[in-house]
Amino acid sequence: MTTDHADHHAPVAYLVSQYPLISHTFIEREIEGLRALGTTVHTFSIREPGDLMSDAMRAEAGRTTVLQDSWGEIARASARAFAGHPAAGFASLRRALSTGEARPRSRVWQAFYVAEALRLLAELERLGVRHVHAHFANNGADVARAAIAHARSVDPDGGWRWSFTMHGPTEFEAVERFDLAGKVASADRVACISDFTRSQLMRLSDPADWTKLEVVHMSVDTDRFVPPPDARPQGDALRILDVGRLVPEKGAPVLLDAVSLLVERGVPVEVRLVGSGDLSEDLARTIASRGLSDVVTLVGPVGQDEILSEYHWADVFCLPSFQEGLPVVLMEAMATCLPVVTSTINGIPELVRDGANGYLLPPGRADLLADALERLAADPALRASLGERARADVVAGFSLEHCAQAQQDFLGHVAPRPAGSRRAS
Repeated sequence: MTTDHADHHAPVAYLVSQYPLISHTFIEREIEGLRALGTTVHTFSIREPGDLMSDAMRAEAGRTTVLQDSWGEIARASARAFAGHPAAGFASLRRALSTGEARPRSRVWQAFYVAEALRLLAELERLGVRHVHAHFANNGADVARAAIAHARSVDPDGGWRWSFTMHGPTEFEAVERFDLAGKVASADRVACISDFTRSQLMRLSDPADWTKLEVVHMSVDTDRFVPPPDARPQGDALRILDVGRLVPEKGAPVLLDAVSLLVERGVPVEVRLVGSGDLSEDLARTIASRGLSDVVTLVGPVGQDEILSEYHWADVFCLPSFQEGLPVVLMEAMATCLPVVTSTINGIPELVRDGANGYLLPPGRADLLADALERLAADPALRASLGERARADVVAGFSLEHCAQAQQDFLGHVAPRPAGSRRAS
């Protein structure tokens, strides 16, 4: 089976380590947008999905194949693959055992990925799909790479290809473990969520591979994430919202420090932290010890069916992260006409323009964060003007329709390599 090198409607398999997942709703949106454009997308997850907190998640889980849901299927697929093409099977194992981080445990895991890859390959054969796209450069990309390498060794002219979306920044902290340069070399094309992400892969990869790297943004459904039907009510307290995992890199303790400063200054505020994670208990203790229990609420995780009401409640959105890619929660907040206050790191300045649609601050500066929030508390007209420009910018560059078309174009130009080409595996 050969494939048109620019076929925007060729079927594709999406592979994610865990799908669907509440923190990865942007993948659901991307797939929804591709299907609306006529692309057939088959979804695969290595592990069972997380808590299904929305109708969309439940629907996606129902049509997603989980590779680890049957170790019997994995064993049978591996046995068939080795029986039919033993040389290719052992070559796949040898390749896995020399891939990635040079630690025994890591190499053993690569062998497990081969077994999962052979099950994935059996499903692709059944569906007639020749293109796998992985989100993130983690074990999903390892499995996709192994599956296509094996398929090419068995069927060099079969039009097999794989691509992945590079998010970061976690992978950039463990370059060897995630084998980023190797994955860029092996992949036929790489979608980078920001120019910053692309630049980091350029730093790590052979310049000959730079032409594979293309910027394709994540998106927000601007028809769903809209401003409140009525103007946001003006109360005495500034309503501050933060949505995200409660983990160290998201910087929630910095927000609590800023809130403490605002309380000391006599600025009335109400704060809602939406999400869960390793810092939940520490944040709860900090809130109690500082006497902020009447000011700050730890909401817990909220599904996509309910999250819009959180954005409509707020006057300002705050994300004081230390480490990000290009956060979709910022896009969601901005689409609802919320001004945002966030960190000037990584890809964020590609979305937020300081003083135009929000405020960009050095990470970790609770004093500057408090100053910006105090300024917004005192000026409802400023909040409104920043919010209006925020929505306009998101609609122009990050809408579902815009980004789904960009992703479809990306997928349509992921060309299979000629047999025997450089680094074909």
